[in-house]
Amino acid sequence: MTRRLLFGNEAFCEGAIAAGVRFYAGYPITPATEIAETMSRRMPQVGGTYVQMEDELGAAAALMGASAAGVKSVTASSGPGIALIQNEIGQAIAAECPMVIINVQRAGPGIGNATRSGQMEFMQARYGTNGEAPAVALAPSTVEEAFWLTIKAVNLSEMLRTVVIVLGDGLLGLQRAVVDLPDDYASIETIDRPRPRGPPSEWRGNYAAHELDEVPPMADFGSPYKSVVSTVGLFKRGGGDSTVEGLDQDDQEFTVRRLHQKILSRQKEITLTEQQMTEDAEVVFVAYGTQALSAIEAARQAREQGIRAGFLRLITVWPFPSDIVRAACAKARLVVVPEMNLGQAQLMVAHALANTTTRVVGVNHVDSNFITPDEIIAKAKEHLQ
Repeated sequence: MTRRLLFGNEAFCEGAIAAGVRFYAGYPITPATEIAETMSRRMPQVGGTYVQMEDELGAAAALMGASAAGVKSVTASSGPGIALIQNEIGQAIAAECPMVIINVQRAGPGIGNATRSGQMEFMQARYGTNGEAPAVALAPSTVEEAFWLTIKAVNLSEMLRTVVIVLGDGLLGLQRAVVDLPDDYASIETIDRPRPRGPPSEWRGNYAAHELDEVPPMADFGSPYKSVVSTVGLFKRGGGDSTVEGLDQDDQEFTVRRLHQKILSRQKEITLTEQQMTEDAEVVFVAYGTQALSAIEAARQAREQGIRAGFLRLITVWPFPSDIVRAACAKARLVVVPEMNLGQAQLMVAHALANTTTRVVGVNHVDSNFITPDEIIAKAKEHLQ
């Protein structure tokens, strides 16, 4: 292992490279600009390609092209840029082009505050695109985890042939920490998308899916296998070219349901969480991203004060792990959700616990200040009385 001092934004880059990413297209935007700067240096060093795009829209389109050609691809942005590329995210999901989007969240809305942090795109990561598109999103809490979760994100994007969002924030992206990285990235386990096998003459087409949970092979554009990337992103069951006019309702339903089911059928493999002291907890602190660090410390301090507290850290935030939330909070009278927005994850936790007597409350900052353990404990004491 090699010990290095890294920004969170640099750790995202190293994780992408370790996972085999060799194409980056992007546009500078605070607080994610260091990712583009780092990749402009690192991509040529590892035999990859860096392209400075005219805007985020062009970057996302370039990623789809690189992915269709068989190259693992990543871009990064912040709130306004992520809002701009929602159509391209949805199109890549529909066309099943693997790619990773790193969102270093700033405070919003609109242009927002470029130099401040937030967690205000939790719901956008799931519901930002049109047309009932599924979502996979991971939320790292530390600089070291930014490295490892970016590897995981690339692997999941390839395994599932979909877009995976890494939901960071400005506090993490611009934080420096000493991390231990592998000496040789070749030792890291990576996953490649399923590709066609056998004689090219027997290749039935790029999207020959027959079952709802199937992830079909993807031929690289320019390979001997016929590779068709649909302009509409909807395909006939069992493969074959289609146009909007040639796609019947059964094919449409099968395709939309399969895009979801291929993810949901693998949710146990996708879902990552961390929990401690939940077995007897009367209050559980549920958090994600950087604010989970305060929740962990709050649970420890609350125990010292005689409060039976536990914590659950959501690492995979989409698909939302409702079953794990219910199990972790089974004995709790109260759940406290600290987050740097007005209660987006809190809504999902409350939904997961809707048929229980457990009360769900939030500790919410929209001023970009870190939520402290004292605030979380104070909220618990207020509602446990």
